[in-house]
Amino acid sequence: MSWHPQYRSSKFRHVFGKPASKENCYDSVPITHSVHDNHFCAVNPHFIAVVTECAGGGAFLVIPLHQTGKLDPHFPKVCGHRGNVLDIKWNPFDDFEIASCSEDTTIKIWDIPKQLLSRNLTTFRKELVGHSRRVGLVEWHPTAANILFSSGYDYKVMVWKLDTKESVIKSPVRTIDCHQDVILSMSFNINGSLLATTCKDRKIRIIDPRGGTVLKEANYKGHRASKVLFLGNMKKLLSTGTSRWNNRQMALWDQDNLSVPLTEEDLDGSSGVLFPFYDVDTNMLYVVGKGDGNIRYYEVSSDKPHLNYLTEYRSYHPQKGIGVMPKRGLDVSSCEIFRFYKLITTKSLIEPVSMIVPRRSESYQEDIYPPTAGAQPSMTAQEWLSGVNRGPHLVSLRPGSELLSPQPHPPERPLSNFSAAASLRAPDWMDNLAPEGGQRPSSLLEEKPPHRATEHRLEEKKAWLTNGFDVFECPPPKTENELLQMFYRQQEEIRRLRELLTQREVQAKQLELEIKNLQTGSGRF
Repeated sequence: MSWHPQYRSSKFRHVFGKPASKENCYDSVPITHSVHDNHFCAVNPHFIAVVTECAGGGAFLVIPLHQTGKLDPHFPKVCGHRGNVLDIKWNPFDDFEIASCSEDTTIKIWDIPKQLLSRNLTTFRKELVGHSRRVGLVEWHPTAANILFSSGYDYKVMVWKLDTKESVIKSPVRTIDCHQDVILSMSFNINGSLLATTCKDRKIRIIDPRGGTVLKEANYKGHRASKVLFLGNMKKLLSTGTSRWNNRQMALWDQDNLSVPLTEEDLDGSSGVLFPFYDVDTNMLYVVGKGDGNIRYYEVSSDKPHLNYLTEYRSYHPQKGIGVMPKRGLDVSSCEIFRFYKLITTKSLIEPVSMIVPRRSESYQEDIYPPTAGAQPSMTAQEWLSGVNRGPHLVSLRPGSELLSPQPHPPERPLSNFSAAASLRAPDWMDNLAPEGGQRPSSLLEEKPPHRATEHRLEEKKAWLTNGFDVFECPPPKTENELLQMFYRQQEEIRRLRELLTQREVQAKQLELEIKNLQTGSGRF
């Protein structure tokens, strides 16, 4: 008789959820009252976008990530849809580009300016017109640039190629017409070669997104799926939905055999939709319930029982929607491995919740931060359409590290986000060295700075940031709360500069000693 330990050995066994303090939340945010089962929130390292209410059409807010506290009631909106906005998604390769879909049957692509909006943004970069009924979901391709997927209430999934000159695109490059009812969710595998969908007919389908053919289909009647998710490279799918007795349930499937799930687990008897999120790097699964304040998390393994329950974050404030920060936007110094942004409509509040691995050391923890997907595409849109499959380009989250994968193909549009472009071009602050005529000094144009000099400049640029906040690009404080936050940030910045100065003094003394030693040694000979 074999003995099995009661507890699994895992470095994530003691992960806990830490809600942000009141001053680090986003207060007085007019969150939408739509009953659509979507996240209504999209986050990247620069902005948080939230679907809101707007008279005469649809709109969403784009709030700078550092602008916490109470939101101005006249804060500018991104508005241009004639119907309610149903879904928003940031471009994974451009932190200043976002896609939105609406009940007015259109999808719009917006360029968000780097400076703060002073008035409502109504000018979109592209409009995609092809659906005959309202559009419920949009998804960017995970590895190819300028490829967008949309699904509507006309039961169709459309594939759009955005690297064209036309501002209005009226025909998609592919139309997938294999569903018999409304599509409830879409999910890509890790390289974007497969698309999984759930439909209102409660079937799970695995589709070839280029050919539009159904490769696998689940006809299992004991689990009515509403959301589906690929689990990285494990060749497994996870779906959430309801059981025959209307209990909230999740099921794990073998990607190559959808006849019967590998395992099923009943959670509770609530009626809200379960949103699943999977972290490929840590093999952790987070299940967030709409209408309650709980976040359950599990560790997924290839061996039985596959889903290993860790613990649960509980809150009295129910979430209507939720956003997730990409891994490159996390705070690695505090061992943060995941971050949610809960939309709490009862308090008009957006509350960040950080998932943290308790570690005593403040140094970089290599074992919980393996190489992760970066902000650069692996291929162009045309390469993907022609049949090429490539995994994501990997980057290290260690501060000051560089791209681990080979240099990618140049994208059709220049990348705007700092994290993807910092290692490819000179820092933005070098533009300030140009004279009033607009030309840079000839030495900067003719000489390419050495690698160590570039790293030194990046370290100086990083030293200006306090908790991701650029002290030289900050807006003037408008309220007492913002003024206090500015004061604390400046105090923190002064402390960091003092530490930097102390380090420079120590280095200077070491160099002086080395010079004296060299002079003494040369004098003997």
